[in-house]
Amino acid sequence: MLRTQRFGFSAPAWSPARDFTRMQHEMDRFFQRGNDSYAPGFPPVNVFTSEDQVIVSAELPGVAADAVDISVLDDTLTIKGARAADEKPEGAVAHHQERGTGDFSRKIQLPFRVEVGSVDASFENGVLEITLPRAEVDRPRRIAVKSA
Repeated sequence: MLRTQRFGFSAPAWSPARDFTRMQHEMDRFFQRGNDSYAPGFPPVNVFTSEDQVIVSAELPGVAADAVDISVLDDTLTIKGARAADEKPEGAVAHHQERGTGDFSRKIQLPFRVEVGSVDASFENGVLEITLPRAEVDRPRRIAVKSA
């Protein structure tokens, strides 16, 4: 069956390219998410940069500080952790649940390499703040211009 004519030609109703693109998107979503109870992109983060450092702030309500693991490889920051499920009263049935539980993992591409040995992290009121100083080899260098 053909769609109505647009631009002077008829286009088929079925598009293999569109179906393959949709399938690829679904496969990417499946493999990027470790736990379906979390929305993609958990934990939500803010990333701020200056010439000397990157500061990443992540919201992790209900997650214990000792349940968070931070690692840096080259220019990629990984935040992993777990949030325990809420205890519900005996015999209670969940009516509505939006808060994710279980393991989570988030990779963040940094704008430059960092000094891994100088990374600092703090955790207060459910907010994780990570300060990542820029690696010396990645800092911009001023080049003096000599006149003749």
